Amino acid sequence: MKTRYDLPCNIAQTLNIIGDRWTLLILHELLIGQTNFNDIKLNLPGLSANLLSARLKSLEEAGLVASTLYSAHPPRYAYSLTESGKALESVFNAMILWGSEHLDPCYKEIVDAQSGDRVEIGYYSKTTGERIDTIQIRAIQNGANQ
Repeated sequence: MKTRYDLPCNIAQTLNIIGDRWTLLILHELLIGQTNFNDIKLNLPGLSANLLSARLKSLEEAGLVASTLYSAHPPRYAYSLTESGKALESVFNAMILWGSEHLDPCYKEIVDAQSGDRVEIGYYSKTTGERIDTIQIRAIQNGANQ
């Protein structure tokens, strides 16, 4: 992983892992169930095979993606998200929700599977499970600029 931001900040450190061009789109393909290198490449026109290979390797090194050899000759791998990679689903959902409010045209929205009503993001206390209406971001472990 190439460090671009040497800042004690969750956002900067996350961008060091997933902030390169194409990386989020590759992760999204894995999230929606694409596991084959060629299928991922086909779904992302303009992405070269070399860059896709480099991004997958970087994501594997970061612990977001796992690969499984399924053909030895020629070597072929199936790619999947690790638990850490799957945890990015809420990030993608937040981006979809933002886009549904701010993009014209909008391509996707998130709705309740039962009612079809549009949804919003909510924050909940890890201690009580109750919904929190106001949040505050605070530094931890002597970190600054978080």
